[in-house]
Amino acid sequence: MPLKVCQFPCLNDNYGFLVRDEASGKVGCVDTPDAEAILKELRRLGWGLDLILNTHWHADHAGGNERLKAETGCEIVGPQEVTRIAPLDRPVGEGDVIELGATRLEVLDTGGHTLGHISYYDRADGMVFVGDTLFALGCGRMFEGTPEQMWASLSKLAALPDDTLVYCAHEYTASNARFALTVDESPALKARAEAVFAARERGEPTVPTRIGLEKAANPFLKAGGARRFAEVRQAKDVFRG
Repeated sequence: MPLKVCQFPCLNDNYGFLVRDEASGKVGCVDTPDAEAILKELRRLGWGLDLILNTHWHADHAGGNERLKAETGCEIVGPQEVTRIAPLDRPVGEGDVIELGATRLEVLDTGGHTLGHISYYDRADGMVFVGDTLFALGCGRMFEGTPEQMWASLSKLAALPDDTLVYCAHEYTASNARFALTVDESPALKARAEAVFAARERGEPTVPTRIGLEKAANPFLKAGGARRFAEVRQAKDVFRG
């Protein structure tokens, strides 16, 4: 049976993701941007919480760990770096597999935004939870990693099947599209940007995206190598729009 995903807004521009293994009823939470919002959504759905899946240590991804652990008794897994700010029960890394009921989530090392950033890949259901590594039409800032590390992480995600659903952690797509249009004038990007702007005007989310869509229009995935990626990332870091 498939993994059910409940997506909801948190904080200013984060998304929260509750995931339920339909075979067992086990529930996980991908990152903890806002404990109160997550608890409210759990109550609305009538779900418990068995597992927190942290992608990295930043407060808008692990800041709710302590309260959610206290109120639900859930287990917390994530990269070791999470312990810089929050409780962690089980450190995980590249090659580990997390079981949520019958669902198997493969841990991918996708460092660059932070050194220990990881993603969770559900191969059977064709979805990946990427935190702040890959965004729709964008990618995360390199707060700790190098261009080479980030490019390797993006390349790893780009190698997943084109129809893989990508659940990224922020609604940055309109801004990302405005920047992308300054470095790429391809018809694929122009069409994608128009669709993004229209969706946001209607108040609709642009997450999840798909790997194939990002390979066709995301300027960071189209960079071709670490050197060009670094140039595009530097331009985005100073972009205002």
